[in-house]
Amino acid sequence: MKVLILNGSPRQGGTVATLLRSVAEGLEGTHDIDWVDVYELDIAPCVGCMKCRPDGACVLSEDDGHTVGRRIRDADGLVVGTPIYWGNMSGPLKLLFDRNVPVFMGESPRGIPAPRQKGKPAAVVAACTTPWPFNSILPQSRGAVRAIGKVLHYGGYRILGKIVKPGTKKAPELSDALLAGCRRLGHRF
Repeated sequence: MKVLILNGSPRQGGTVATLLRSVAEGLEGTHDIDWVDVYELDIAPCVGCMKCRPDGACVLSEDDGHTVGRRIRDADGLVVGTPIYWGNMSGPLKLLFDRNVPVFMGESPRGIPAPRQKGKPAAVVAACTTPWPFNSILPQSRGAVRAIGKVLHYGGYRILGKIVKPGTKKAPELSDALLAGCRRLGHRF
């Protein structure tokens, strides 16, 4: 199985990337791992032309959005990681998803959404500065995880698990238990 990991964090050595590497450790030996640092991509913004719906592909000039879209389409599983900004995923990750609507879902002739990644496994990893339990009470991590979950849901993915590290500003350390949980999540693929 080929699993694509999308690191939606600008910090390749930060909390989200570290959690994603722990998930990757759980995948090693049994799966091929493909890693994308989303902040390094050159992607033009979606213009909302809606031509991708009937055409099945983005009509903008070829860029990294198209390239990573093909990698998402060809992967057997997906792990998405993001820091939480204003209760949502990072901007570049959202841009990548916006540009790849036709990879995740198509439309019937009547305009009814149809998933294109049906049954593939997926997982979500996130981190925020808001301390527990406020990260869940307020729409911080809950909002970001829900937004990514919607993209995955419309794509037809089976979400195997979600891991959130709250309070990174005052408690940046990652516990052995949290990292072990990430590895177990990787084993679930």
